[in-house]
Amino acid sequence: MTIAELLSEARRALAAAPFAPATREATLLLGHVLELDEARILAHSRDSVASTAEARFRALLKRRLSGEPVAYLTGEREFYGRPFQVDRRVLIPRPETEHLIETVLGLHLPAHPLILDLGTGSGAIGITLALELPRSEILATDLSLGALAIASLNRKRHRLEARVRLIQGNLADPVSLSRVDLVVSNPPYIDFEERPELSPEVRDFEPGLALYASRRGLSVIEDLLDAAALLRPGVPLLLEIGAGQSEEIRRRLPGAPLALEEVKRDYAGIDRIVVLRRR
Repeated sequence: MTIAELLSEARRALAAAPFAPATREATLLLGHVLELDEARILAHSRDSVASTAEARFRALLKRRLSGEPVAYLTGEREFYGRPFQVDRRVLIPRPETEHLIETVLGLHLPAHPLILDLGTGSGAIGITLALELPRSEILATDLSLGALAIASLNRKRHRLEARVRLIQGNLADPVSLSRVDLVVSNPPYIDFEERPELSPEVRDFEPGLALYASRRGLSVIEDLLDAAALLRPGVPLLLEIGAGQSEEIRRRLPGAPLALEEVKRDYAGIDRIVVLRRR
């Protein structure tokens, strides 16, 4: 079959899928198989596709039609303009998390900041900060050894072995918070009871350890707020949060060692990033 014929068939299948994937994904998947970008795929639409490549494409399409995210099929997702390797051991980096990076870059930090990235997953946050702040040092923790394996691949890909240290452990437990100049985290913040409402792409494929938290999705956030008492005065803590959670955080702060400085909204107008600072 030609590229055009395969794409036409795949687009029809995607259009009929109940979770409404974009038909453009057909081009992305075929481009991945043929190692061609989207423009070259379209420019060579009349070319024939080898049977082995066609079989690989059909296998990927079948997995996509089952709900598996494109990023896991291609093994890659862009974050803050850079490619990051991903698989089912880590969350897929999302555009709203880029607000966390933007917020950090607007802070007044020491000349050589020591930054702690809690629950690093693929390493997208910590590695991006290391690249954007070339005089920084990053400590990145994760409870999952599988996630740390992916973060290690991304650290090597971006040549940051010297400045990004990966540490296995639960959140801030393996490090001394009194040493760091900034703490950032995209923690689990989805309530377990919300699981049935999630899209199958998220619910059935992304790691639950990185998604869900108890106590209305706030248990890990509350643990981080408590741990922040060990920060030095003036040190910021930046968290990505879920819809409605900024008010819950505000209610916890009177009398706490943290002060809320700012809440930033995402592209959908939802409170997404909270900036707190040790009093």
